[in-house]
Amino acid sequence: MYPLLETINSPADLRLLPRAQLKTLADELRAYLLHSVSQTGGHLSSNLGTVELTVALHYVFNTPDDRLVWDVGHQTYPHKILTGRRERMASLRQFGGLSGFPRRDESEYDTFGTAHSSTSISAALGMAMAAKQKGEDRHAVAIIGDGAMSAGMAFEALNNAGVCDCKLLVVLNDNDMSISPPVGALNRYLAQLMSGQFYASAKSVGKQVLRVAPPLFELAKRLETHAKGMVVPATLFENFGFNYIGPIDGHDLESLIPTLENIKHLHGPQFLHVVTKKGQGYKLAEADPVAYHGPGKFDPAMGLQKSAAPAKQTFTQVFGHWLCDMAEKDSRLVGITPAMREGSGMVEFHQRFPERYYDVGIAEQHAVTFAAGMACEGLKPVVAIYSTFLQRGYDQLIHDVAIQNLPVVFALDRAGLVGADGATHAGAYDMAYLRCIPNMSVACPADENECRMLLSSAFAQNHPVAVRYPRGAGAGVATQANLDALPFGKGEVRREGWGIAILAFGTLLYPALQAAEKLGATVVNMRWVKPLDLALLLKVAAAHDALVTLEEGAVMGGAGSAVAEALAEAGVSKPLLQLGLRDEFTEHGDPARLLALQGLDATGIEQAVTTRFGALLASAKVSKPALKSVA
Repeated sequence: MYPLLETINSPADLRLLPRAQLKTLADELRAYLLHSVSQTGGHLSSNLGTVELTVALHYVFNTPDDRLVWDVGHQTYPHKILTGRRERMASLRQFGGLSGFPRRDESEYDTFGTAHSSTSISAALGMAMAAKQKGEDRHAVAIIGDGAMSAGMAFEALNNAGVCDCKLLVVLNDNDMSISPPVGALNRYLAQLMSGQFYASAKSVGKQVLRVAPPLFELAKRLETHAKGMVVPATLFENFGFNYIGPIDGHDLESLIPTLENIKHLHGPQFLHVVTKKGQGYKLAEADPVAYHGPGKFDPAMGLQKSAAPAKQTFTQVFGHWLCDMAEKDSRLVGITPAMREGSGMVEFHQRFPERYYDVGIAEQHAVTFAAGMACEGLKPVVAIYSTFLQRGYDQLIHDVAIQNLPVVFALDRAGLVGADGATHAGAYDMAYLRCIPNMSVACPADENECRMLLSSAFAQNHPVAVRYPRGAGAGVATQANLDALPFGKGEVRREGWGIAILAFGTLLYPALQAAEKLGATVVNMRWVKPLDLALLLKVAAAHDALVTLEEGAVMGGAGSAVAEALAEAGVSKPLLQLGLRDEFTEHGDPARLLALQGLDATGIEQAVTTRFGALLASAKVSKPALKSVA
């Protein structure tokens, strides 16, 4: 079915092919990619768009000796297939299987682990300068998308690279525009011309000759910039110190390969601008690249189909509905996202309140300080951001929001484990890194309705508050239509038991309730990591022999640590078991399985408590002191 592709087990095999066969290989690679992703789910549109670019890069450069650094990394499936992992694609994003992103421990061809945006130029520059320092003759290539160029880190790297004499190539994969055939043909010719030795030599000689006559030299520079500017946006990148080439058609191997071969012989930092199309070669993905960005399993012949059975409401949807409802009520509300409109559930808000919707691009640091500036002027910003991405704006969170005590609400999606995306996207650290910040409050709803009500609680405050909630659906608790808020900083007892009290933070309340039925334990829905409900905590501690904290976040420094600190400060000595994510990075896989492996499902909770407090449980069943008897 894929006769040519099946002969390629490494890029070395690819480089043995005559160029005339590369188009056939690309066609087979695209067909295999579509079939594979339809069986496993995963990122599709972005990978369909990089097939020819991947073939060309591995054909021209001597990988893995030459380093390829893929930005974000969700467009590296063709790269994985061509680098000896074709047979393992059936395990993509599954526990024990291939990662959906580049990983250094997975293949020598994955030269740098990437999953967050805009890191490739910095990493590739570091590799290029290391090669120079070590006296090694190798190229470093950063492949970065146009969206990733909106992040400040990319421009910091460009600024540094422009003054470094090394073998660095930055490939801008621009998939937000299209090239008509005539313009593509013209750009093919110009790109090969500008990347060739004759142009480079003539440009260098011309500069040397004209430097003796400054007015003529300045005129020549202006003429060159003007001539380039008619067909390419060269000025910006050349002012950084790069030699700009392009734009060229990123699906045209007859343009890509000669241009890349020319670039290999140029000196100094090079910048190649290629234009690709998301979903290339699969009409349904071309027509709707957003829907096919990260689909689940589907039939390629039928495309994505709506499920007949009504799906549970996700936390993301709960947030999106709340945001619109609160915006209707309060005109001060503005919504901010760093390029995550769909992922954060802001599509409806954007449609209904376009003048109050701000997508700042992949620029988390800017998003946080932008929100701070709006809050200074009396608005009430809501920043919708994944937990793992807020890490990138941590300095701004402290300096620009918290120190000034500004009323910014952070809606932290993807808190806890995220399943198939793995360690790079897990929201494991937010409770630990947020609760240590003065003026900051942190809420963790147990279900969908609490999420809505705690968002209202957060919005009502006059200081920064984060509301963390997981990916996907919760317990299936129906949300109310109103905007009622829950009391600030207050928890509740959900089950009265004896001996042991489980203090649950967030959605692990529900497996805690299941475990407590067998343990006879009390279960407390704490709701707030900061401020803790100290009165409730001390009441529960006085009525029980031991306490257990439960959180879907890092144990070190997390909610359990907050409880331990509060008890110590109050002079209360009580046996305490802290359950949460262990001090390790959690791999990709099915979320339920990952939670079970961490011992955070009902069975795991019961086993951990029994192992630690078996004797206490046995004696408690005899006396059974009631929590409600303690005033």
